[in-house]
Amino acid sequence: MPRLSPAIIALLSASALGQPAFAEEAFDVEAYDDSRTIIVTGLSDGYLATNSVTATKTDTPLMDIPQTINVVTRDQLDDQAHHSLADILRYVPGTTVGQGEGNRDQITLRGQNTTADFFLDGVRDDVQYYRGLYNIERVEILKGPYALIFGRGGGGGIINRVQKSPLSDDFVYAGQASINSMGAYDISADVNAPLSGSAAVRINAVYETFNNHRDFVGGARYAWNPYVAFKLNDAWKLGLSYEYVHDDRTTDRGIPSIAAGAGQPNRPIAGYRDQFFGVPGVNDTKLEAHIAKLRIDGALNSSLSFSGTILYGDYDKVYLNVYPNGAATAQNGTVALAGYSDPTQRENFIAQANLVWDLETGALMHKILVGTEYGDQKSVNQRFNGVLSTSTLSLTNPIFPSVSFNALSRDTASDVRFFSAYVQDQISLGDHVDVVAGLRYDNFDIGGTDLFPAVDWPFARKDEKVSPRLGLIFKPQENISLYSSYSQSFLPRSGDQFLALTVTQENLAPEKFTNYELGAKWDVQPNLNLTLAVFQLERSNATTPDPSNPVASINIGMTRTQGVELAATGKITSSWQVHGGYSYQDAKLAGNDSVRLGQVPKHQASLWNRYDLNDRFAGGLGIVHQSSQFAAIRTAANTTKLPAFTRVDAAFYYDLSDTLQLQLNIENLLDTNYFSDAHNNNNISTGAPINGRFTIKATF
Repeated sequence: MPRLSPAIIALLSASALGQPAFAEEAFDVEAYDDSRTIIVTGLSDGYLATNSVTATKTDTPLMDIPQTINVVTRDQLDDQAHHSLADILRYVPGTTVGQGEGNRDQITLRGQNTTADFFLDGVRDDVQYYRGLYNIERVEILKGPYALIFGRGGGGGIINRVQKSPLSDDFVYAGQASINSMGAYDISADVNAPLSGSAAVRINAVYETFNNHRDFVGGARYAWNPYVAFKLNDAWKLGLSYEYVHDDRTTDRGIPSIAAGAGQPNRPIAGYRDQFFGVPGVNDTKLEAHIAKLRIDGALNSSLSFSGTILYGDYDKVYLNVYPNGAATAQNGTVALAGYSDPTQRENFIAQANLVWDLETGALMHKILVGTEYGDQKSVNQRFNGVLSTSTLSLTNPIFPSVSFNALSRDTASDVRFFSAYVQDQISLGDHVDVVAGLRYDNFDIGGTDLFPAVDWPFARKDEKVSPRLGLIFKPQENISLYSSYSQSFLPRSGDQFLALTVTQENLAPEKFTNYELGAKWDVQPNLNLTLAVFQLERSNATTPDPSNPVASINIGMTRTQGVELAATGKITSSWQVHGGYSYQDAKLAGNDSVRLGQVPKHQASLWNRYDLNDRFAGGLGIVHQSSQFAAIRTAANTTKLPAFTRVDAAFYYDLSDTLQLQLNIENLLDTNYFSDAHNNNNISTGAPINGRFTIKATF
């Protein structure tokens, strides 16, 4: 795969769509001065976010967006010492974390599992890897289909990370270091410097290690991200960003299941929380990524603005793994093993352009969005099956086998090209009624070659889809909104990662996601928000791999997820902040209520509290509860159930001075034995025991 020269990297670097060329310090509702802000994309006050450009590609208060949006601000990321998306999402009800085979982020939103519905500042970030938080200002979780704004996929929602950006008039030198009781540590820096009255640079960098409670599991990641922003004149801004990521860690696919008794689903095997079922020194995943972005935006006149983004990403990844390939024969019996190596190269080129027009027509106020998007994504993937010296592991005398990866089983190359055009109108019908309506046209064209077996087999598929969005908002008073919404998304038959298309899949229409939602949002006080949503999401044309022949698919018809979500975010008092919620999800195969979707617990609840005891000392307390869930992603293979669990976390904060802070986070305070997530029936992750992380922060 071609590499970028430093000159080309410098040319293409950028801030992403929806990201300002400059940002200001953390938003203070009372102190906010509009004259200092160049572009506002994510205003927040403590844990409470007040608006988003991401959800509509226009600067819109969350109160006026007719769908569920959860936001985790930088203040909360820091208070909870989050180091991964999985850390964050465990505290977001309605979102289930998957194991991702020990090599990637993988989640389930409203019953829809995905490895690709991730975005960075509104730009597609769909490669399979673990995403960092060192250079992130906040994380937005948008629920329900979002094809109008984001295109294909996004059936249950999307995850968007908002990047830190240069400050226009402040020198900031910040750093932190932390270590936990299992030996993992990290050190990071955040430096901002104005270069002149019209330019600034911000550099974020991190080095972190991944030791945990699991035997033989570790690794490290280092990354850095320089970001330069310019005011070209009073109306136009330019942002340039380049990120380099090097990630090397153990691939850990957890423990197997064991039979639970006649008529009962299997359960995770107990007593092997720390036991590694791979091969030490062999199980490994490596990623090297170069991500460059260029953004320009400005005002064409007083009512018309433009933004444009170019993104280039080059990703080189490989993972090798040996893993449990069946249930344990007995508590002290044996476990079948299998393994493979999977190298992938991906090149992404994505360009977006948007016009936002503020218009009055009589008594109606319009905010009209017109946009286009073009992308070219080239992928090369192979798979080599592992040949093991022994295919089982004894639980009484675990001796790891030797393994070689030289049996080619997959070899594909694909090129996806897509073009989209969309229009959306946000209409204000007086002071109390708003309408959001829009359509998106997508042309998705995939072509590729299956190079295995020896005779090359070309595959191709072209889809043209129109995705609608319609929302109605009624505001009986300024701090309350009641809404209804209807939206659709689609997923091509090549799936999330474009690896291959079988003859059968080539002839199948894309999967379709249809969402209906009713909700209410209430600003109880200016810095405390409550939300309620009732929804139904239907997935039609759904397929699942045939358990007896994984390269073939079974058409299972329609799945349906019905649910309720509640959330509370903000300050109950000037000293007490909260972020919490509850979700109920009933996810089933339509027409057969006995078949439940995997990795969708019926009940989830979480609550994080921070209480400032005085100007220097504060405490935090959190609780996460998740009811039982089936382990497998696929509908047709649910034979193992993960038990319910409740985990309690705590934190203590002490300011030594205005520039130096100490922090202690304690995870799993009550030392609960639990199973945090899974990939399938026999790849189940064990939750960490009680552990602490000590952090020291300095800001100048």
